[in-house]
This record gives sequence, structure tokens and C-alpha cells, in this order.
Amino acid sequence: MQIQNIGLIIAAGIVALIIALFQYMYKAKNRTKRNLFFALLRFLSIFTLLVLLINPTFRQNSYYIEKPTLVIAVDNSSSIKHLEQNQSVEELVNTIQNSEELQKRFDLKYYSFSDELKDSLAFTFDSKQTNISNALENLDQIHKNSNAPTVLITDGNQTYGRDYQYNSRTYKQQIYPIIAGDTTKIVDTKIQQLNVNRYAYLKNRFPVEVILTYTGVDNVSTKFEIKSGENTIYTQPVSFSKEKNSEVINFTLAASTAGVLKYKARLVPIENEKNTVNNSKDFAVEVIDQKTNVLIVSTLTHPDLGAIKKSIVSNERRSLTIVKPSEVKDLDDYQLVILYQPNSRFRNVYEKLKNSRKNHFTITGAKTDWAFLNNIQNLYKQEITRQTEYYLPRFNANYGTFLLDDIGFNGYPPLIGAFGEITINSSYDILIKRNIGNISTEEALLATIEDNGIREAVLFGEGIWRWRAQSYLDAKSFEDFDDFFGKLIQYLASNKRKSRLNTISESFYYGNSSIKIKAEYFTKNYEFDSRGNLNIFVKNKDTDASQSVPMLLKNNSYEADLSSLSSGNYDYTVSVTGENITRSGSFSILDYNVEQQLLNANVTKLSQVATNTNGKAYFMTQDDILIKDLVADNRYQAIQKSKENIVSLIDWKYLLAILIALLSIEWFMRKYNGLI
Repeated sequence: MQIQNIGLIIAAGIVALIIALFQYMYKAKNRTKRNLFFALLRFLSIFTLLVLLINPTFRQNSYYIEKPTLVIAVDNSSSIKHLEQNQSVEELVNTIQNSEELQKRFDLKYYSFSDELKDSLAFTFDSKQTNISNALENLDQIHKNSNAPTVLITDGNQTYGRDYQYNSRTYKQQIYPIIAGDTTKIVDTKIQQLNVNRYAYLKNRFPVEVILTYTGVDNVSTKFEIKSGENTIYTQPVSFSKEKNSEVINFTLAASTAGVLKYKARLVPIENEKNTVNNSKDFAVEVIDQKTNVLIVSTLTHPDLGAIKKSIVSNERRSLTIVKPSEVKDLDDYQLVILYQPNSRFRNVYEKLKNSRKNHFTITGAKTDWAFLNNIQNLYKQEITRQTEYYLPRFNANYGTFLLDDIGFNGYPPLIGAFGEITINSSYDILIKRNIGNISTEEALLATIEDNGIREAVLFGEGIWRWRAQSYLDAKSFEDFDDFFGKLIQYLASNKRKSRLNTISESFYYGNSSIKIKAEYFTKNYEFDSRGNLNIFVKNKDTDASQSVPMLLKNNSYEADLSSLSSGNYDYTVSVTGENITRSGSFSILDYNVEQQLLNANVTKLSQVATNTNGKAYFMTQDDILIKDLVADNRYQAIQKSKENIVSLIDWKYLLAILIALLSIEWFMRKYNGLI
């Protein structure tokens, strides 16, 4: 224990002594024992006051033993149950939990994972997706500052996500995979992959690509076929051998009717084939008879145009054409016109927009001619300063024109726009507000306007390509930004009348995907209403089974998770309690479980993961060897650590009480002796 400020305490004692002696001994005419007593009281009170002000402390060191962490991550997906390993996995986890050797050596942390990582071991083995890469990334972040070897109990079969074999190279801990599942190769044919576009256009043909694989050594022959209902619409014989163990088939099918067309791809099983689940796969295509055509008019060559084009055409239901103002002829073929940084050369375009009453999207920037733009239309005005400014985006969570999610705008780079005040003279709703540095404003960076049945959006800044790039850096995908931009385009390209209740759903879902129905509910003033009580009634058209589910408020929408529904065709109705408002729709769920497509554990990848991280792979029966290896490994030693605490020498409450007591005694004694 080391006392701090010891010099100040000694100095305080000297000062207190000098003052006490000066007051009661030096100035006193008669030096009596009473003066000495008063001097002592004064010394103690002054010293106590100074100590209270100095607040002396001391350092206190405590020592403790920190054991290395042993992470136990267990695969909780349905493939474990499909491979009949669920009971073995639970028994192995119990063995680890009851191992006294491991408990003495390690601090055990348990996790389970499937499509996401959970810090619990509530085994169900019913999840339809596995993302081992995501589990490793999360564990790496959780234990990045500690020594935490990882025991990974899994079959190694991942259904989506980045390849964990290569992703494990950046994992900072040693991984010890325990391989769950049969490693014996058995004869099997299967549909490895089926690629088809989600949408097709009426009276066109859409391409289908199928990859077939074979595991075995004998020469076999079978047949691949496509069925629509009970009708076989495509068939092709296939043959495999030890050398030719895969085949790629490409063909096209006719989109003859509008709506959702359902198909079943089937590879006829060979004799004595054990697993036939992976020999068939349902798929669907939504046939549409209308395409959204978008026109961009610009006099500039700018990265924004490329980013906008990629976002728009990422959806096959949309097409894009880029022209100069002089090349604009007829707008009847387009549902939306985008005006990029208008100037005086756009005069003819604005006249055509006015005559055709087309919805449009105006994007302004440093090269925009605001003198022209202020005169050619009267919906909004920009103060002309001939200067530019960098505007940071701030998402408006109260935006209520249509349903949108914040994709992280607060972390996006700024746009370059004209400096000055913006005035909007019509009914508008701000989607993104603008910040100038650290100053938040209520002015619009992106707003939507509705005037006399015409919809317009205005983006008061250029550089949207940086937003799309930032979205990729944040999410490793352009999907979030393209979805956001696509919803804006969909709203602008539509003339559908605004409703107080809207629903959002897909026409069909695959059985292994998340099934969520969203709804947006507005007040009579078309402001988002978070007080609504929404329910969704879902009915299976095939079995007449039905259920009612409350919709939960999530950000600026209501949402119902229907992922537990089985495959089939469904109708749904969303209603608002206390309001005579309903919206109906339908969707289909295709029967498919990717977890049941695999027969063996992926020994190769799991062994490579162990090699990449300086770990070692084990099989389910080698739990005793695993425990001995972990206990004997010198890399995992307990560490003695010290913790230094700075503690007050005396609690200030006690010092204050002593000071009051001393001053009180001195006052009463002086009063008693007639010195006051």
C-alpha cells in the first residue's frame, strides 16, 4: 500500500501547527495549560480541514488469476438432425460441460449458431440456414482481446455467406473443429444448383441453368425433367461416371401467362439411392406484362449517372436510357424522367414534361443553373449565391409518403450542393435532411413533392455515387442502397393514389428464406401513425388452415414474421383495430430445405480451417483426445494479473464530522472560559 500526496500532508501538519502556536502561544500574554489545550484543538481542526481539501489517497494492488477462455460453438441447424447427429452433439456438449479438467484450465463460454450466433445452448436443430462464416466473424470480435481457442462442433455444411474456409485465415484464435456427420462417400445424384431469374416478361422465354452432380464410381444413366403441375414440359437424359461426375444443362421456358408460374425440377433417382430429397427442387418465376422505363436527361458526364444506372437496372423490371436534352423526342414510352443538373438547354424538356404530366426526379449540384431552374418551375426555389457547400445526410425517421428504412445515412459522405436557403412552395415530405458539419438543419437534402397529381423528387446535391460506394463498404453489397433507390423510383414511376394502409410482400418465397410481410399505416393527414394496432390474417388456400398474427412496430413500419409457415399458397388480410381499413394480398411458399441437400460432413473444409488457425480437427468419438490436447497445450496458460485501485485514505464524511466536532468543542470551551 502506497500513500499518495504524503508531502502535502506533512506540509499541512506544519502549517496547522504554525497557525495554532501563533494564535494561542505566541500572541498569548500568559502561557498556560489552557492555551496549550486550545492550540491543540486549533491544530487538529486546521489539519483536518487541510487533509479534507487535499483528499490523500493510497494505491491498493489486488492480484487474481485469469484463465484462458475456451469457446464452445455448436451448430444448431437442421442439417445436424438430418444427418442424425443431434443426439451425439448433445452428448458431446454434456461431456465438455462435465469435464473437470477443462473447467480447471479454462473459462468455458458456450454459443450456438445457425443463420446467426446466439450466446446460449437451446438446441432445436430446426434452422433452415447455416452461416459458419458469420459465426466466426462475431466470435472473433467478441474475444479479440483475449486468448480464446474455439471448439467448433459442426458438419461444416454452410448454406450461405462467405466461404468460411478462407475467412478463417483472419481468425485470431485457434479453431478445433469437431466433425459431426458421416464421412463415408455414398452413391448419390442431386441437383447441385438451379439458376433462374426471379422475373420474366410476358410472351418471352426465360433461361434456366441446372447443375447436376454425381457421387460414385459406376456408370449410371437417368433423366432430368421439369414439371408444371402434372405436365412435363422439359426432359433430357443424363449419364454420369467416375470421370464425368457433373453436368450443366441450359434451356429456356416460355412465359406464356402473367403471374407466378411454379415448376418442379427433378432428377430421377438411380437404383438404391439413399437420399432422394436433393433430387428435386421447386422454383418459380413471376411473369409481368409491364416494364418500368426510366429516362435520364443530362448534359454532363458524371459518376452519378453510372451509379444511378446500376441501381435502377439491378431490378430486371426496370430499364434505363441516358440522353442529352436535344435528343428527347417523346416521353410517352417512359414512366419516369430523371433530370440531372438542369440548365438552360433543358427548356424543351420541361415543356414536354408539363404537357405530358410526367413524374420526374431532379438532381441538382455544383453545375446546376439555378437561375434557369427557379424560373422554369415554381415548386421550389434556391437562393442564388454562386457558392457551393458540402451537405451531410440525416435520415428523417418520420417520413411518411412511402415505406423506407434508414440504411446508415448518418455515416455517409457529404453531397455537393448550392449554398443558400431552399424554399419549397408545395406539399412536400423530407426524406433526408441536411447537416452542415456538426450543425443540424431542418432543410431538405432529398424531398418528395406531390402537386396536382404529379410526383417529383428533388435531390439538392451531387455525388450520390459515393453513397452507393459507402453502402458497399458498410454491408459488403450494393443491395441496401439499390433497394432504397429502387423504392424511390417505384414511388415516382407510379401514379397510384395514396392510401392510409399499404402492404409490402413478395409474390413467392423459397422455404429456406425469411418470410416477412410489412405494412405502413397513416393518419388522415397521411402522417405515419405509430399508435395503430395492426393484425394480419393468413389463410392457406390448399388446406383452409388459418391464423391471425399481430404486426409489430419496427422503425417506421409494421412487420409480421411468417417464416414458420409451411409450403403452400396463402391469402392474407391486414386490418387496423378500430378502423374500417383493410388491405389484402397473396403469396406462395415453395418447398425447399437446403439443409437436407447434403449427405456428408465437409471434412476437407473443416480440416483446412484447423490448418489455417494452427488448430486440429477431430471426429465426434475423439472427445477424450480433444480434452487431453487442450489441457496439455502450453499456449493456454492461466495468467496472474494485478489490479491497481486508488482509494481515499479517509472517507470525507468522517473528516467532515471530525472537523465539525473539533470546531464545536473549541467554541464551547472558549465560551465556557469567557473568551467569546
